[in-house]
Amino acid sequence: MKKKLAVFVSGGGTNFRAILNAIDAGRINASVELVISSSPQAGALEIASDCNIKTVVLDTNPGNLDMVYATLCDQIVDLDIDFIVLAGYIKILPHSFVSKFLGRIINIHPALIPSYSGKGFYGKRVHQAVIDGGEMESGCTVHFVDFGIDTGEIIAQARVPVFQGDTADTLAARVLVEEHKLLPQALAKLCAE
Repeated sequence: MKKKLAVFVSGGGTNFRAILNAIDAGRINASVELVISSSPQAGALEIASDCNIKTVVLDTNPGNLDMVYATLCDQIVDLDIDFIVLAGYIKILPHSFVSKFLGRIINIHPALIPSYSGKGFYGKRVHQAVIDGGEMESGCTVHFVDFGIDTGEIIAQARVPVFQGDTADTLAARVLVEEHKLLPQALAKLCAE
């Protein structure tokens, strides 16, 4: 039986596209039932629309947060979602939401956790910190989401070299190639269990 996924996004949706491609190729025994975005301009929303996948744009205004996530919880439960995938989602999920789906939320982080993770480490900031730290290698990590920031159990990691002369952009591009492989591989394993 196919697993049902909800995918949270904030940007262009390249990891979301990688998931869809792996599903279409038969590598992940799942379907994406819902795409949730923190931004109405996220490119992933167009991808979802083209694939006739239901979308929700969250009003993440702090005054509405509890109500927004409570409503979202109800939608996820109604759709009988098996796994929630944070694929480039840059917002922190509230504890009440995480507790409802603990052990069913996974995230992809653009570094080798536990290094260069936690509050403030997202996007190009991560890659610049890796370069500034003089690291010889970086990569990406798929992990379960818990009540900390990037502290959940690691599911899988992929490594890439850091080259002399790398910029945050060049390193980000090399890591992203691995993200597009690692996230579908991790999902395929979870959806096969």
